[in-house]
Amino acid sequence: YFLDKSDKYDSRDVERLQQDDKWVENYLIWRHDVVDDTLKMIDESFQWRKEYTVNDLSESVLPKWLFEIGALFLHGYDKEGYKLFWFKVKHHTRDPKQQLDKKKLVAFWLEHYAKRDHGKPLTVVFDMAETGISHIDLDFVRFIVNCFTDYYPNFLTKIVIFEMPWIMNAAFKIVKGWLGPDAISMLKFTNKSDVQEYISGEYLPPHMGGTDSFKYSYPPLVDDDFQTPLCENGPITSEDEHESKEEIDADNKEAGELNEAQNLNQKKMNSVEQISKSEETDKTEVKPKNAKKALTTFKGPLLHISPAEELYFGSKETGEKKCLIVLTNVTKNVVAFKVRTTAPEKYRVKPSNSSCEPGTSLDIIVSLHGGFAASLQDRFLIMAAEMDQSSGAGVPELTQFWKEVPRTKVMEHRLRCHVIESSKPSSLTLKDNAFNIPAKTNEDLHIQLTHLLQINRRLEEQMNRCLWFQQLSVVLSLLSVTVAAFCFYLAYAQRS
Repeated sequence: YFLDKSDKYDSRDVERLQQDDKWVENYLIWRHDVVDDTLKMIDESFQWRKEYTVNDLSESVLPKWLFEIGALFLHGYDKEGYKLFWFKVKHHTRDPKQQLDKKKLVAFWLEHYAKRDHGKPLTVVFDMAETGISHIDLDFVRFIVNCFTDYYPNFLTKIVIFEMPWIMNAAFKIVKGWLGPDAISMLKFTNKSDVQEYISGEYLPPHMGGTDSFKYSYPPLVDDDFQTPLCENGPITSEDEHESKEEIDADNKEAGELNEAQNLNQKKMNSVEQISKSEETDKTEVKPKNAKKALTTFKGPLLHISPAEELYFGSKETGEKKCLIVLTNVTKNVVAFKVRTTAPEKYRVKPSNSSCEPGTSLDIIVSLHGGFAASLQDRFLIMAAEMDQSSGAGVPELTQFWKEVPRTKVMEHRLRCHVIESSKPSSLTLKDNAFNIPAKTNEDLHIQLTHLLQINRRLEEQMNRCLWFQQLSVVLSLLSVTVAAFCFYLAYAQRS
């Protein structure tokens, strides 16, 4: 493919394909590990990416009115923790002159999210309330479907269609014809009474039976609604009245002792991996194979962040309420950082706004507050930026620094929450060890499920072949019996 069509690809996509194993894996998963089909999909998606200049799409190259009408945007999460990609169909009207720009807007949002959250799957919501024939645009719908089936591999979890008017049934029969069997199974037709099977009320607008007060506006781009400042001692609410001063002091003392003990080791260490070796030496209960899982690290230009993607909390039954984030400064300057979250009422973070010296590591303790429980929808955002050597590291200096630093110089990394339901958790709490260790990631389970489906498909094919041979044998046997009977009849007729 590359030798024949190298001029039809963007060199940046080719370079990424050679370096990004996860991207290749997603293509393979989406095409059930059939290499020829995977190559064909990569070829088609790469040509499409160059045609639509996907790598260069930005707010500045698209008409501003496209963002202002609010027909497409990202906001909220479904019950499985997947980001919601909203299509407000009532804001869409057919216009061939605007079609290319609208398609590029879809590509912009998908690429914007893919780069920001490393290609984590999306749930698409078609909000068809207050829509009619004038809003039907099958060409545009087909483009959206193709984006998920042909261009963005393993990027779709489900399509939630809310209150589709009966008059559009015929149109959606055509749409089903464009979807493969895998994608058809992802269609969920809902109304006000059952949409909360997939999306909780906190992320549904009132007209869908929810309580989300979110109002779309532009600029800026809709983001995850991370809130700041994040209080280090938790919000002052009535829910905290049962938590005595002694309990808070005990938490602070415990966190202080942990930090003090680890800081002695950190003076001799320059990376998170070195920390893991020291802890494995001191604590024999940590299994080496699990330690590797615990120390997955996001390697950013300013900070290395561990864990790389998920913070593991327990349910109310398991009682795991604390996690540790380790930041390692890989620059030659002081790096300021702050932590934001989508649920500030739930968490205490210590420290949430501070700085990290060159070549050193720093621990951030994240603990659930009061009687709250973690949920899959909760997110954390770590922001970091280099400071001048002359800048101070006190609270006033940091406050002023964040007001003045350009957005282009700020590194951002997001972490999801994972809730462990088992009564015997497979991860270690902060009291047992500084890291929470998952037994298996969602990606591992997804890969295993894919392999099981492939084996099941092969067995079905073998069974179908066996049944076909069995039927053929029966037919041939009947023919043989018929021919033999006919021969006996002829022989008998000649004798008589």
